[in-house]
Amino acid sequence: MDPLLRFAPSPNGRLHLGHAFSALVNDAVARRLGGRWLLRIEDIDPVRATPENIAGIEEDLAWLGLDWPKPPRRQSEHMAEYRAGADRLRAANLLYPCRCSRGEIAAAVADREAETGQPWPRDPDGTPLYPGTCRKLGAAERERLVASGRPLAWRLDVAAAIRGAGRVSWRAFDPAGREWIVDARPERWGDVVLVRKETPTSYNLSVVLDDAAQGITHVVRGVDLEAATDVHALLFALFGLAAPLYHHHRLLTDETGQKLAKSRNSLPLAALRQNGETPDGIRRRLGFP
Repeated sequence: MDPLLRFAPSPNGRLHLGHAFSALVNDAVARRLGGRWLLRIEDIDPVRATPENIAGIEEDLAWLGLDWPKPPRRQSEHMAEYRAGADRLRAANLLYPCRCSRGEIAAAVADREAETGQPWPRDPDGTPLYPGTCRKLGAAERERLVASGRPLAWRLDVAAAIRGAGRVSWRAFDPAGREWIVDARPERWGDVVLVRKETPTSYNLSVVLDDAAQGITHVVRGVDLEAATDVHALLFALFGLAAPLYHHHRLLTDETGQKLAKSRNSLPLAALRQNGETPDGIRRRLGFP
């Protein structure tokens, strides 16, 4: 099988230099491996994934001189596949319904910290681990909760999943061709949400099923997603799917040392283009002459 990569931005705003760098790394690695890369639109958020943002992604990438097979895969067109994946995990008793809001979780964690005088465990992103409130519900209570019709999230019982899958690992690679094994520690994420209250999937669930469906052999993405690969490795094992190899590249930062991000209003490529920047200039700036 020829190497196949993917660049998968979320259309919740216009692309910035960090996205350009990641897309160019994907293109360079695909060429070095003798393969190609696909564009995937991660538009599971129906509010922020506007047609203008989606069109902007393709416009910016084409302006950089990049090309990809068309049309790109859009996650919003594959909700049935994600529902089926979640149903498989429910049938294996690995998902449980969760009614807790973020405020309720924060309050429960604050109470635990006040009682013990110790900080509550955090995940690699610094978010307090879910305290397991709904995991402790009995079967009858869970049935009543589901039957109530209220919006529910569905969480992965990570401890049960690890017992079922055993210890898992994932394969890393670098552009020079070296490969090595990384032991996964999905337990450090706690019981992650795999089905959101408002959407029949989540990033962690859809990215695994998408990579498998598209036959992705190599994933190239930012180092900020390296720890999340532990959860992805666990899901690949639970579904019995072949996992790709992973390379996590450096992140671009601003003058304060913060990574470029839409949430911090990092200057988009469209604005740079309006200011007279050229594709060649962007490539040279990012180290792709």
